[in-house]
Amino acid sequence: MFIYRWFFVSLLVMTLAGCQTAYYSAMEKVGVHKRDIMVDRVESAQDTQADAKEQFESALAQFRSIVQVKDQDLAERYDRLSSEYEESKEAAESVSERIDAVEDVSEALFDEWEEEIDLYSSANLKRQSEAKLSQTRRQYQGLIKAMRNAEASMAPVLQAFQDQVLFLKHNLNARAIDSLQGELGSIETDVAQLVSEMEKSIAESDAFIRSLQN
Repeated sequence: MFIYRWFFVSLLVMTLAGCQTAYYSAMEKVGVHKRDIMVDRVESAQDTQADAKEQFESALAQFRSIVQVKDQDLAERYDRLSSEYEESKEAAESVSERIDAVEDVSEALFDEWEEEIDLYSSANLKRQSEAKLSQTRRQYQGLIKAMRNAEASMAPVLQAFQDQVLFLKHNLNARAIDSLQGELGSIETDVAQLVSEMEKSIAESDAFIRSLQN
């Protein structure tokens, strides 16, 4: 059973990889190179992270309102917080998908670059290309590290929001709201960390795009 499962998973991975290879080849034929696709995907990841940052800040503001503003309908509070949680979860998933897409095209770009370096007949131009590849790889490693740190910073916030939504769902009463208020400080700290990591990642994206365009 394990062997069959492993075979199908491997087949799926190879199929997906083949689809991406075919996609890059098709784009090359119409003049869109892997470098262009990489810039586009980094920009897309950057935009998605900015959207996620705003969404988590919105969710925090909603949570503050729920625990601090009295005389609100409890069921309505739950619905609002639950909606913010679901939107935050979707935003986090979009961020992960965009980062995966950046990694996929970067691997293809660097593999192609390495292969083409061997085609140089000029030793001087070959050295220059190798140096540029090494520099771009270092900058990319900084970028992807920042992106993954930003991605990881969303997990504790999502878990905290999920806890609050579940607790409020099961305890629609004023005492439950008082209990949630004790969690506000911790969530504010986690969201502040998330915002900081997102901003670092967005800044790294700007720097990496500039380096590719030089």
